[in-house]
Amino acid sequence: MTLADLRKRLPVRLRQHWIPLTAGLAGVVVALTVFGDVTVRPYSTSSAAVTDEERITQDIEGTVDLFDDAADHEISLSYSQDDYDRMLDTYFAEGEKEWMTADLTVDGTTIDSVAVRLKGNSTLSSLVDDRAGSETQGERAPGGIGGGMGGEMPEMPGGGEMPEGGQMPGGGQMPEGGQMPGGEGEAGGAGGAAGGFAGLGSSLTTEEPENLPLLVSFDENQPGRAYQGMTELSIRPASAASASSLNEAVALELTEQSGQPTQDWSFTTYAVNDRPTTTRLVVENPDPQYAAELDGDGVLYKLLSTSSFTYQGDDQTEYTDDFKQVNLNGSQDLQPLVSFLEWLDGASDEEFAEDLDQWLDVESFATYLGTQDVLGNFDTMSGPGRNAYLYYDLDTKLISVVSWDLNLALGGMSMPGGMGGGAAGPGGDAAEGAGGGGMPEGMQLPEGMELPEGMELPEGFEPPEGMEPPEGFEPGGDGGGPGGGMGGGMMGENALVTRFEENADFAALIDQAVGDLTTEWIDSGKAAELVADVAARVPATDGVDQATIDADAETVRGVLVATDDAETADAAAPADGSAAGNG
Repeated sequence: MTLADLRKRLPVRLRQHWIPLTAGLAGVVVALTVFGDVTVRPYSTSSAAVTDEERITQDIEGTVDLFDDAADHEISLSYSQDDYDRMLDTYFAEGEKEWMTADLTVDGTTIDSVAVRLKGNSTLSSLVDDRAGSETQGERAPGGIGGGMGGEMPEMPGGGEMPEGGQMPGGGQMPEGGQMPGGEGEAGGAGGAAGGFAGLGSSLTTEEPENLPLLVSFDENQPGRAYQGMTELSIRPASAASASSLNEAVALELTEQSGQPTQDWSFTTYAVNDRPTTTRLVVENPDPQYAAELDGDGVLYKLLSTSSFTYQGDDQTEYTDDFKQVNLNGSQDLQPLVSFLEWLDGASDEEFAEDLDQWLDVESFATYLGTQDVLGNFDTMSGPGRNAYLYYDLDTKLISVVSWDLNLALGGMSMPGGMGGGAAGPGGDAAEGAGGGGMPEGMQLPEGMELPEGMELPEGFEPPEGMEPPEGFEPGGDGGGPGGGMGGGMMGENALVTRFEENADFAALIDQAVGDLTTEWIDSGKAAELVADVAARVPATDGVDQATIDADAETVRGVLVATDDAETADAAAPADGSAAGNG
């Protein structure tokens, strides 16, 4: 058969267009030959087909604004035990936070088939699987930071036993049952609300689902759905020293009143299935709509708890454990952050000082650090949870920080003897307010550890032979927390924070911010008044009674009173120490 005969057997359309078809096939062959072993990396450079605003097609109005502070709010969550068990099985076995389906009722409006999952890292470190018959029964959560903090006493150095009589270093007694403070919590499972240490959050158990930190998604199961403009809602955890979460609410309110970006919040009476009610703080979770409401036109990124905040090359796929882009997916990407990290990695100290304002909103960043200092919050962007969002302004080309997760602010972290998250007090000075700021009597840190600034050890105690710092502990700190003591150096580090604080000019800006905020919030008495206002909004429930709310308010107020009023706050603290832990 000749070539002409073969050509006649082809369909007419192919015969008419055989030249471009042949050329196209030849091009494919060349591309496969030349580029066959080259990895193609996708980058978002084209405009998004659907804008973030257009993604909401069903916005449920509800009966009352969830963040109306003049209204009483109620939220209930209903799901099957099988779905709950599957979610927990996956988390304890694999460390993955899977979604489960539930029905959510908010202020009388029921939203069917929402998606719910565990939320948090350091907070979940105290979660224990207490489900009878579970393959992981009795085990601690695999995720989070400091999973061994709180709960049972760790094994003694060298496999030894406790000294005869159960004596703790310095003459103290081991608690009955060998439990460290903060193991089994009080006040509705708040865990250590009376000053115990429950890791970086409250002590949690799978048998008390009403206390678990959760993320609710309205659009995961039904794309396009939102509730009052929100696609996600965060049900916040209590802190180790504040069962009512009053400390976080006050921190959020102060941040907003200072003109910095933050999140809306509300207290609610909360119930899960037929469990007793408890008091929970709910906070809007930053989503594309949240990002669109921030000042300017920009891209919002979540700083992940696994972030190293280091330059890892130009391949953006190498940063999946560092950042999550919240909005403008399809039209923007991670390049602004990658470029900044590359510059930060290579900049000399002189270049850092001279050119940082070309990359970062320096004034805003100093205010952010100063705010965390005054709030006594060490779990910041340089802390163990890497808690922050980064905002890149497309007009100014500058990066700024949006604070997130303030549940350890204002005394929210409780340790034995009252060494709380706010131990340093406003401006980094050791406050003598409610709870005190010192180490427990007779206790001394192991060799190599350093105390937070302003904290002193009692005389005459030596650490037990063989005691070593917890894994991941770094002596000192980069100052990312209160008074530069328990910041990122405790269990994290951030090169930007460290270098910013080490530069004299930038450090002066932080000091200025601390001074201004201390004057505005504390010296004026404004913060103390705010505590009373916020406390009046907290509902008393089965899990959190009025006495607990009052004690939490006294703790927070003890952090925020002026230095001259410290002795008054100390005298006002309950004698049983239930409001201790703020420093």
